[in-house]
Amino acid sequence: LVQPYRACEGCARGIQHTAVRQAHRKHEPTFHDKYGTMVLLGGAAMFSAVWGYVFTQLNIEWGFSPVGRITPREWRE
Repeated sequence: LVQPYRACEGCARGIQHTAVRQAHRKHEPTFHDKYGTMVLLGGAAMFSAVWGYVFTQLNIEWGFSPVGRITPREWRE
């Protein structure tokens, strides 16, 4: 009968070896490493600029409720 912790002893050693090997390998920066922060900041600036324009320049009538603007007329029969 094989004991469970002994059966995976080799697995753990293999995983540990792979982790050490990857740690010693030179890490080449990916697109996200190089430009991720700039893309995020650029997107945030674009988002803010577009919504800033919408809220300040387009003269959109916000709040479509007619309460207080419409007075009822007398009923005619």
